[in-house]
Amino acid sequence: MHYPLRATLRMPTRMLSAPRSATPQREGGARPPMTVRSDDARYAALVARDATCDGEFYYGVRTTGVFCKPSCGARTPKRENVSFHATTQDAVAAGFRACKRCRPDEVESTLHRDVITAVCRTIDEAIAADRPAPTLAALSARTGFSTFHLHRIFRKATGLTPREYAVAARATKLRTALAERRTISEAIHEAGYSSTSRFYEHATQRLGMTPSTAKHGGAGETVRFAVGESSLGPILVAATDNGVCAIQFDDDPNTLVHALERRFPHATLIGDDPTFSDTVARVVAFVESPRGTLDLPLDIRGTAFQERVWQALTAIAPGQTATYTQLAQAIGQPRAVRAVASACAANEVAIAIPCHRVIRSTGELSGYRWGVERKDALLKREGAR
Repeated sequence: MHYPLRATLRMPTRMLSAPRSATPQREGGARPPMTVRSDDARYAALVARDATCDGEFYYGVRTTGVFCKPSCGARTPKRENVSFHATTQDAVAAGFRACKRCRPDEVESTLHRDVITAVCRTIDEAIAADRPAPTLAALSARTGFSTFHLHRIFRKATGLTPREYAVAARATKLRTALAERRTISEAIHEAGYSSTSRFYEHATQRLGMTPSTAKHGGAGETVRFAVGESSLGPILVAATDNGVCAIQFDDDPNTLVHALERRFPHATLIGDDPTFSDTVARVVAFVESPRGTLDLPLDIRGTAFQERVWQALTAIAPGQTATYTQLAQAIGQPRAVRAVASACAANEVAIAIPCHRVIRSTGELSGYRWGVERKDALLKREGAR
């Protein structure tokens, strides 16, 4: 993926359909009928302890502050003390806590995990069989969840939408096919793309390089690089024809060069190119005085989730910091804190993608792949500490 550093953070558009209550799939794969529609009917279901309504709604009891699933064996509450909620999150937001007897929160968590696993399996099987990936509407009908709810819980658990997951699965199949097939066209069709023109529309975005380059293990790609000196130690800057692909610190310049060679084993590496000196000088100058933005085109290669995190990092202004939790919230993945930290650690372009601006919720500095001391120095120069 290639974009200028000043690219704005754009989040995937949420589904526009109105949310419905999540209803579990019953044995046999058919969606159960929506038998409970009014609050009076829901109350009748909880009085009858109707287990077929579990997952269709939850009820809170104002006198106890507890919410339950319809089949809970607790004492039947009075109608005037009951409120109804579509999800456990809604019940918690209304001030209720989960019943320790029927454990509705655990039931929903297990249900979501099973549904997401089934959706991933369905997509993987379609890609493996060279069929089109199922649409969100088809997945919704198969699982019994609304499109809105399925889209939300899938993204919350995996960091991707179902469509992004399908694109990644097909790209993985393509990489394998490129290594096994004699021609690129054969590999493209083997991976399930309907036409070569359709694939080439976003080829470099899926592979991080052209198909021919990928087929030959990166051979034919030119990477210019140079090692400069900064007050934070030796710094390597490297770029492909598309943009800067590496900004790395280390105490030993030879270590930096060897790491670049391992990363691009089949590319043509050109060191000390006079035409590249201006780029290196701009990077070193920014290290010494990190003000504004380092306005350079970037050639970054990562997963869809990593790229979302990296784009979010560019939205943190110099002199400001964010926690991993805040960054996870910014990309719409509040529970993916560890995955966000891993994406920060996978960043190959120091200062251009400012992962040094992410700190712990306590305000303490967390790990930094180029050393906590360098992270502290950069933040102090930006006025953040």
